[in-house]
Amino acid sequence: MVSESAGLPGGVAVSHLRVYDWPAADGLRGGTPHMHLACSEGYVVTAGRGAVQTLTASGYGVTPLAPGTVAWFTPGTIHRLVDEDDLRITVLMQNSGLPEAGDAVLTLPPEYLTDPETYAAATVIPADAPREEQARIVRARRDLALEGYRALREAADGPAALAAFHRSAAALVEPRLAEWRERWLRGARAAAQATGEQLDRLADGDVSYLAEAAVRAEQPSSHGRFGMCGWLDVYALP
Repeated sequence: MVSESAGLPGGVAVSHLRVYDWPAADGLRGGTPHMHLACSEGYVVTAGRGAVQTLTASGYGVTPLAPGTVAWFTPGTIHRLVDEDDLRITVLMQNSGLPEAGDAVLTLPPEYLTDPETYAAATVIPADAPREEQARIVRARRDLALEGYRALREAADGPAALAAFHRSAAALVEPRLAEWRERWLRGARAAAQATGEQLDRLADGDVSYLAEAAVRAEQPSSHGRFGMCGWLDVYALP
């Protein structure tokens, strides 16, 4: 029988997010605009109020967020979370949490997107730095990403500017694609294959696999970690 991932159903991952309340140059409070290249992401709003700004080839949009709202978007959606009143979200991520494990490119100005080393120098948070220094770096990269984001929104040749960002982002993540593929094989693909085999066995009248049922529960493995959009409570799921 195909072995299904021990992670959450369908290879989805989850984290709890409290959106940054740091003000930006435009007077709004919130996180860092960025894009995922191979993953969809969903928001389940649990408290507070705010919005998610989005930018795609179809244009700019704003989706209000309030308790009970479920919003999601596909790869290629540049998104920026805005906090209006202690916005808190449960984030659902495709491919076993890949959006928080590499599948994200911040909308930095083009000169920071030329190669992985230049990009890393502007975005990496040193794990051994004091928390106050980490917060300073996170705010600085947020503000830098907002510069690039505003340029993309205001570009006279909007579609062309967005396409150029897409190409730069793809070049930055190319060295990690083999690693991403392995995560997909172990997670989402394994889960889908397991369902297909279970359906085949049910069709054959074979219910023996139901005796292998299991129950799992986890608490967050870390609290208040600096993320792209806010402070994260994360789970160390397979």
